[in-house]
Amino acid sequence: MSILVNGANGQLGLDVVRELTLRGKPVIGLDHTAMDVTDPNSVNAAFERCHPETVIHCAAWTNVDQAEDTDRRLQVYAANVLGTQYVAEACERCGSKMIYLSSDYVFHGQGTQPWQPEDEPGEALNVYGQTKREGEQCVIKTLKRFFVVRTSWLYGVHGRNFVQTILRLADQRDCLRVVNDQFGRPTYTRDLARLLADMADTERYGIYHATNEGEMVSWADFASEILAMAGKNTRVIPVTTEEYGSVKAARPHNSRLDTSKLAAGGFLPLPAWKDALKRYLSELNGSWSEPQGREAHTVKETRESVAGKRD
Repeated sequence: MSILVNGANGQLGLDVVRELTLRGKPVIGLDHTAMDVTDPNSVNAAFERCHPETVIHCAAWTNVDQAEDTDRRLQVYAANVLGTQYVAEACERCGSKMIYLSSDYVFHGQGTQPWQPEDEPGEALNVYGQTKREGEQCVIKTLKRFFVVRTSWLYGVHGRNFVQTILRLADQRDCLRVVNDQFGRPTYTRDLARLLADMADTERYGIYHATNEGEMVSWADFASEILAMAGKNTRVIPVTTEEYGSVKAARPHNSRLDTSKLAAGGFLPLPAWKDALKRYLSELNGSWSEPQGREAHTVKETRESVAGKRD
């Protein structure tokens, strides 16, 4: 029985496919052209052909600011809520277990205490957070065999992210204004992918929080560490969210996620975030090489295979 990864061309999805392939798992990575989660017929056709034992649901609308645009909200809802419901229903029909990737944005973002997996999120601050919360409920209400994995401050080599933005701006400016009143922990996609692969081998279902370990920091703290590790002389000027200026989507001040349930559930916690950042920067600098062979073609081949069969 295979493991289906949807959203497989995304920042996290590519690393999940990579990790499963390295473990010798029968993985099928599909992007939106092979399985459009907003179309129940497309979802059902993919399930009929793949018969997955496990589905790792990475597909989502993740542009937080664009999600606030009135003319995009139906698209966001279709991707994050309806799409999740269609996938959960297909899992129920096929007897597949589902791993759903969620976000710190489901919480209202107030206070200073780390959020527990069992905490009631309350009212999300923005459209993205609300739709991810509704997506969680689709999974919880439809399935008994599920994992909901909330994460935060995600970065990896396959997509645009905060680390790459800081490094790019550091080459253009002498100083950077970065908010210092939003707190959480960053998460490296390679490390999160390993955890998801571990979960796929178990029946220890439930809601989990997963970030890299270590101290809770502000975005300004994180930016300073990025610049220091990268050997950049650019200065970070800490500012409040209000001082930074308006953005379309409100951001939570408290994105602290308590990850202790991982170890309690028998899972290996993610490494410390400073260690993860060091490895990531080494990868960006080319000192880490992409494995050769089947892995590099997994997404392309499976997309063409499923799409071809469906046609």
